[in-house]
Amino acid sequence: MLWLIRILIFFIIIYFIYRAIKFLIDPKRKLDLAIEQKKFYFYDDQENVRKNFLLTYKGVLFEGEKYLGTTEQSFEVVSIFVWTKNISSLKGMSKEDFHYIEQEIQERYPNSIVDWKSPIKEFLNINK
Repeated sequence: MLWLIRILIFFIIIYFIYRAIKFLIDPKRKLDLAIEQKKFYFYDDQENVRKNFLLTYKGVLFEGEKYLGTTEQSFEVVSIFVWTKNISSLKGMSKEDFHYIEQEIQERYPNSIVDWKSPIKEFLNINK
């Protein structure tokens, strides 16, 4: 009976270690931490074209919708629409910030064209 309790305690310890490691490497937790610390973080499943990506920059959470299309060699993500749900969080952001975000998206999806949704689109088109 004592050995059964020891085995049970051993498996409980292993389970808690597993959960702790899973918690520490969770990308959603890293995204939340980056928002809080106002750092850049790109959360995406590049293998799943249907799943939108999330990115944070200067404490603003952006969402990007990917669209599959054709290039000369293969099917690739060719169009991306980016927006934020919290427009008031854009306060203080400059055009250079949005160009930096576009560059980061282009690094991951080089064949894509990045389009911004309103009001960011209007802001970037002023004095072009």
